[in-house]
Amino acid sequence: MKTVDFEAARRLMVERDLAGRGIRSLPLLEAFRSVPREIFVPENYRDRAYADCPLPIGEGQTISQPYMAALMIEALDLKASDRVLEVGSGSGYVVALLARLVSRVYGIERHPSLASESAVRLERLGVSNAEIRAGDGTRGWPEAAPFQAILVSAATGRPPRALLEELDEGGRLAVPVGTPELQELQLLRRTAGRIRTEHLGGCRFVPLIGENGWEPESNI
Repeated sequence: MKTVDFEAARRLMVERDLAGRGIRSLPLLEAFRSVPREIFVPENYRDRAYADCPLPIGEGQTISQPYMAALMIEALDLKASDRVLEVGSGSGYVVALLARLVSRVYGIERHPSLASESAVRLERLGVSNAEIRAGDGTRGWPEAAPFQAILVSAATGRPPRALLEELDEGGRLAVPVGTPELQELQLLRRTAGRIRTEHLGGCRFVPLIGENGWEPESNI
């Protein structure tokens, strides 16, 4: 593996691929500057850690493209006091970013090996306001609800009802919705007991597998 100046690559990624493409939240950009993405990818992919693309992390899963992760987080319009759930937490990278922005973060990952590895990474980074567990993210995390924001890092045919029910009043849910071939990023907001939907553009994610998601054999 070639030698990479990760700090320089991280700064360039933030300026070119995030700020340069319209991400405006200063706290969010600072979170991306401070979280070392290279520790969240397998060693043989670390020289590409700051490429603006998803990368394999094992178990058929990927770490999200930095720009797409930033777009979803910015769309949630987070406040420092928010409690946030991420479904499909994978490597733990997005949980680490969120932990720098809000008071408490919960991550659910269906693969126990990935959940365990990501918990170790968060501990290594000194993240004390986040928790990751293995489980079916389509069923939510009822005992920790309600959440002011939920981010789903996998694609579903429709937003799982369990997650909508766990949104606080005024809560926001960012989720890729569509078919295995075509998805769009949606932002759903609970207002006065009703759900309003905003369409944020096309995207492509691995499938959200679970009781209220795709079957395991689905291939997105």
